[in-house]
Order: sequence, then structure tokens, then C-alpha cells
Amino acid sequence: MTMLTEKPVARATASGDRVRARLPWHRVLAVLFVLALAAMPALPTPEFWITLGNYIGLYSLVAIGLVLLTGVGGMTSFGQAAFVGLGAYSTAYLTTQFGLSPWIGLLAGLAVTLCCASLIGAITMRMSGHYLPLATIAWGLSLFYLFGNLEFLGKYDGLTGIPVLSVFGVPLQSGRAMFYAIWCVVLLAMLLSANLLNSRPGRAIRALKGGVTMAESMGVFTGWMKAVVFVLAAMFACISGFLYAHLQRAVNPTPFGLNHGIEYLFMAVVGGVGHVWGAIVGAGVLTILKDMLQGLLPHLLGTAGNFEIIVFGVLMVALLQYAPDGIWNYLARWFPDGPRVYAPDHALPLPMRQKPDAGTLLLDVRNVRKEFGGLVAVNDVSFQVRAGEIVGLIGPNGAGKSTTFNLITGVATLTAGEVRYGDEVISNRPSREIVRRGIGRTFQHVHLLPSMSVLENVALGAHLRGDFAAHGGVAAAMLRLNCEEERKLLFEARTQLERVGLGDRLYDEAGSLALGQQRVLEIARALCADPALLLLDEPAAGLRHLEKQALAALLRKLRGEGMSVLLVEHDMDFVMNLTDRLVVMEFGTRIAEGTPEQVQRDPAVVEAYLGTGDRHGA
Repeated sequence: MTMLTEKPVARATASGDRVRARLPWHRVLAVLFVLALAAMPALPTPEFWITLGNYIGLYSLVAIGLVLLTGVGGMTSFGQAAFVGLGAYSTAYLTTQFGLSPWIGLLAGLAVTLCCASLIGAITMRMSGHYLPLATIAWGLSLFYLFGNLEFLGKYDGLTGIPVLSVFGVPLQSGRAMFYAIWCVVLLAMLLSANLLNSRPGRAIRALKGGVTMAESMGVFTGWMKAVVFVLAAMFACISGFLYAHLQRAVNPTPFGLNHGIEYLFMAVVGGVGHVWGAIVGAGVLTILKDMLQGLLPHLLGTAGNFEIIVFGVLMVALLQYAPDGIWNYLARWFPDGPRVYAPDHALPLPMRQKPDAGTLLLDVRNVRKEFGGLVAVNDVSFQVRAGEIVGLIGPNGAGKSTTFNLITGVATLTAGEVRYGDEVISNRPSREIVRRGIGRTFQHVHLLPSMSVLENVALGAHLRGDFAAHGGVAAAMLRLNCEEERKLLFEARTQLERVGLGDRLYDEAGSLALGQQRVLEIARALCADPALLLLDEPAAGLRHLEKQALAALLRKLRGEGMSVLLVEHDMDFVMNLTDRLVVMEFGTRIAEGTPEQVQRDPAVVEAYLGTGDRHGA
């Protein structure tokens, strides 16, 4: 397949038709699931099944939050049971000690959880690696022991006499009545979570798993998004605790300890931690399996010892061995489905920034320096890029080219020097602020979200565009108040993909593309940010000859439209035939600058770089 052509529109439409023609089995499953839930309490179902269904629903609500936090956001938490306890104890205390309405108890629980989760999240969400899960264990244990040692909460005996929950004056006195309330909340949480994940902030949350560098370079405020998803997961757990308190009519600290926190995380992982449906499957499988083992093993092995824990652990290890991505992923292979989002055929265009007049000084790099301990990676390098020109940054491997890119885009901090964009100093600003000003970039090593579609990966580049303040929020996304804005973003992503020749791959997973196609995808994502200056780090790597020619034609077209391009590239034929000027680096130092013809004749360049006899290598 030849990319970067002007012919993909018809293929994209055909691809979209093929995808839309697939059976929407997940919707059929959802309808059947809702009908089964509605019928279960109405039929002469054994009371034990109703009780089991109630607990599966309560656990599912917590697991949905963990899907958002761990499976999508990439942040592991063992402490969600503590937030369940906050919801349960808030309503239990206010209703039993002050006779207040349970709904006031719910609001109080949400408020307490919001405060606690915001404080805890602000501290722990900055951690990475094994420190984050260890921190969640620490605060989970702290809240558990707090519940058991506070006198007004009844210490380890807890609180009893919690009143019946009433909805519109109808008391939910029986387990069957509570069944409807619990599962209505679970279904609502599933819908809100699905809406969120298929939106602008949802793509930002999913980008967290791909690393902070890429997400920030697309304009995502990663610290804020981590805090938001952490609080949201805590809120789901709090509501589960509220429902649990009014189902049991009594609370004590036992269900809110570390063991239950581990079980909640296990449910999400076993079911399929990256999928909302996986939370339901995991909660159902683990709850039913645990109950079966508790009833069966005493007859086989005797009553002495908790053998069900041992067998349960062995079965879970086996399950993860044969379905490492979760049960839901394993089941989904048998039912091919369409993408989560589609690119519209038409939409209103997003606003575009006005490009500066040709020849205007756009980027001014002044004596930038970067030291890593005693190593000088970039040694007082200076150069300029003007509007409407293509500048190449070349040099042997290890010359400091990509580090210079990172200094310009805020990925790395300067040791000394200054970077100006237009009339503004952008040195050491966060990447998200630099891209907002009109600098888009690609990466030397491809930074994509392989499990997301090509379309959604590219739409991430438009994160800051459009009416972001009004329609970029999490609440607007969950309530589908951003539909028109989403159409604009997805149409822009489709337009840029067609522009670079990937219009027939809109709904493929990005990880299924060849390396060269992934680099082209990164260019489309950068174009989605509507930059005035485009920084491309080895864009032609992995492309075939005709594809390189098409890429060069695209970059010339962008230059004609007023865009400036700064690129790092090792293919000398590609660079020499494309760029207006070249900046040559060696060992972190600029050794030459000028037109391609001038650089080719420079003795320092010939000796350091071109004199190797291999003008396509390095």
C-alpha cells in the first residue's frame, strides 16, 4: 500500500461501511443483560440467587472504577475498599445517630470521599512504578484501622440499625427491591463510563497508560487527569458502600480491609481490566466461584482450615495463565465488533490558527545547553526557523538532535540558554503549554496507543482544539453533552488521516500498522493540533522509496500553506532534496549551517558526517 496520496477517501468510506455493517453484538448483549436483570427478581428466583446478584452488583460498581483507574489509566490501586467504607460509614453514622435521610448520608459520603480522594490522589498519583501500589496499600490500611478505632463509629463492632432506603417514597425493604436499585446504579455507571471513554477526556485518560511524555506533548494535563480518574473511581466505590450499608442494615470495618481491596482489583483484572464489561464479568465469576468453593470444599476436605482460599488462588493463577488479558477479551475474540467511535462523513470545521507571514522569525534557539551530570549532550547550540521554510537538523548518531527537539518542546529542561517562539520565551515550559502555542511534534521512537484505533490515536492530537472549556470536561463527556464537538474532532482526525494516506485504516488498531505507517500516523496526529511549526523526528524511517517521495510532497505542500517544518533525518537524499536550510550537529555542538549545497561542501561536515562514504546511513 502506498501512503501519503490523495486517493484514500473512497477507501475510507468503504472501510467505514464494512465496519458499520458488522453486527453490534455488544448492544445485543446489553439488551439481553438488562432484560435478564429485570426478570430475575420478578420470577420465582431463589432468594440466595438474588442475594448473590446484589453482591455482584456492589462489587461490579467498585470494579468499574478500577477499570477506569487501573485498566485504562494505568494506575494500580489496592485501597478501593477503604472508599467503600467511607460511603458506608457516612450514611450509617448520619442516619443512626442523627436520624437524617439516607440521601443526605449519600451526599455527605460523596463529599467526604471527594475530599479524601483529592488529598490522597494529589500525593500518591505523582508516584510511579511499585511506589504507587505500595502507597495505596498504606492509605487503605490507615482508613481501615481508623474505622475500627473511632469510638463514634462503634470501633470494630460497627453501627447497626441503619434505616431502609426509600426511592420516591417506596421502601426498598427486601433484597429483591434492593436488587433493582443496585443494578440500576451499576448500569448507569457502565453507561457513564462508556460515554467518558469514547470522548476527548476519555482519550486523554487512555493516553496516560502510554506514558506522560506523549500525552503531555498532545496537550493533556496528565497530573489533572490522573487526579480526576482517581476521584471518579473513589466515587463509584463510595456509592457501592452506601448501597451496601442499606442492604445489610449494619456496617463494621471487616469488609473494608486490604483483603477486599485486593479482591476488587482481582475482579477487574480477571474480567478484563481494560473493559467496562470486564468489571461485571470479573465480579460475577469471582463471587460465584468463591461461594461455590466455600460450599463444596468442606464436604471434600473437612471443615478445618480455609482450603477455599488455596484452591481459589490456584484457579485464579490458571485463569490468568490461559486468559492473561481477562475473560472478557477472550470472549470478545469470538464476536468481532466495530470500533467504539466512528468518523463522521461531514462536520463543521474546527477553528484554525492564522499562520505567520512567510519569512517571519518563528523559532529562535539561543545557546541552548543540556547537561546530564558531567555529560554535555547539547553544547550552546543556536539556530533559527522562519515561517514557511523547512529546516533539517542532521548529524551522526548521538549528536544531540533528539535532545535538542526535547528541549524545544519542553520534554527536557534546559541547563542554560533560551528558546523563543515568536515573541515569547518558551524555555522550560511544560509540553502541554508549548503545543497550545502552535508547535506539534513526532517522536524518534513511535509513541502510540496500540490498542486504540488509528482514528482515536490521531484525534488525541486535537485535544486542545475547539470549544475545550465548554465541552472538554469529564462531566460533559459522561452526559454526552459534547456530541457536536466530538463530531468536529473526529472529522478533523479523519481529514488528516486521509491527507497522509491512511484513510483506509481508520478503524484498525494502531498497533497493527507497520512501523512506517505508524510514523505517518504520528504526523497526522501532529497535524491535528493545527501547528504553525511542525517538528518531525526521523519521519522517513521505515518508509519505502515511493512513500518517502509522497512524504516529501506533503511537507512541501505544508510549507506552501505557511507551515514551518524542523526535521531530524538520517536519509541524506531525502534531506538534501527537501530542506531549505540545514543545521549540522556533532557531539552536541553545531558545526555548520546553510543551504544543502553549502553544507555538502563544508569540510567539517564532510569529515564528521558525509565523509563516511555512506550518505544514507548514520
